[in-house]
Amino acid sequence: MPPYTLSARPAVQALRASKIREVANAGMGRADVIAFWFGEPDEVTPEFIRQAGVEALNRGETFYTQNLGLPELRETIAGYVDRLHPAPGTGRIAADHVAVTNSGMSALMLTNQALVGPGDRSVIVTPVWPNLVEIPKILGAEAVTVPLSFSPEGWKLDLQRLIDTLTPQTRAVCINSPNNPTGWTITPDDLHAILNHCRKHGIWIIADDAYERLYFDDDSGVAASFLDIAHPEDRLVSTNTFSKAWLMTGWRLGWILGPKQLIPHLATLIEYNTSCAPAFVQRAGIAAIEQGESVTHRFNARLRHARDFLLTRLQEIPGVEAAAPAGAMYAFFRIAGIDDSLAFCKRLIADVGLGLAPGIAFGEEGEGYVRWCFASSEDRLAEGVARLKRSLQR
Repeated sequence: MPPYTLSARPAVQALRASKIREVANAGMGRADVIAFWFGEPDEVTPEFIRQAGVEALNRGETFYTQNLGLPELRETIAGYVDRLHPAPGTGRIAADHVAVTNSGMSALMLTNQALVGPGDRSVIVTPVWPNLVEIPKILGAEAVTVPLSFSPEGWKLDLQRLIDTLTPQTRAVCINSPNNPTGWTITPDDLHAILNHCRKHGIWIIADDAYERLYFDDDSGVAASFLDIAHPEDRLVSTNTFSKAWLMTGWRLGWILGPKQLIPHLATLIEYNTSCAPAFVQRAGIAAIEQGESVTHRFNARLRHARDFLLTRLQEIPGVEAAAPAGAMYAFFRIAGIDDSLAFCKRLIADVGLGLAPGIAFGEEGEGYVRWCFASSEDRLAEGVARLKRSLQR
């Protein structure tokens, strides 16, 4: 036998596998399972968005596009962000600040590839979707986590702890707000404090803004963002996706907004990763932004109602501690006596056919909690609660 192994390099071997997938794999294929494990609505993409993609295909738009995306889509995204976050002093956001990507996940990977390398120090606010912690590790960087804390009033950020962790040796800080899985949403005061600190030490801010339109604490339907206060010279990159606000999870389309000096380097990275996003998918993205504001408002209202419905019923169950999230589409709650969330979620599948995501999937800080995606109908949510009650009574 040859004197070498056939395994991936150590950094890749050390990556944590998805615990959500582990639970889902235990339940997929069973007709009796009612699943809330993935962050995905139960609605198909609106017809006018699908039709834009179909029409592009019928026109024969099946060839490569520019690495950074169709100019029309980049202009559309720039205008959309400018309307959403008209920060005084920053000037109009232009297309040369935008890179189109094959999904929000790709946007996060590309951003980290551009900014973070071996030996760098990356700080991430957790619990969080695992990719944000694992991506720096893939690139050979050190991932340092700062946990949110839970109380009956909701999840909170210890701002001073985060500031103290953002030492001058830190290369980047990654903040997902509204947060998956907790629904925590950063406050304007904390945004200012973090931005000022990062300006002082030259730290890059990577803002995962995937859920910014799924915000419930005021009537704006838009969460506070670093884009509201940043200047063009700030080391700020915002990543986003079409998946959530326009019900386009399967289309795999996202974008990066950052300093225009960074964008040409992102174009090179896109060339070496995926070359470009499909033209017909980008046409659907243009339709989503130009015609889809009513879709986003309706979906936000539906989620707010579903959140209130689910949280009211969860809080009636003895031993359940749950707080209403300010944003995103998840209830992240704990149940007295549950200290192995993965085993508990597998037991829910076996016992009552209920599919939830284990808190451990989002880091050690999430152990003892479970995540429930409430982007679903009231009837399905009610049935899910009934099944949870039956399992706990056993």
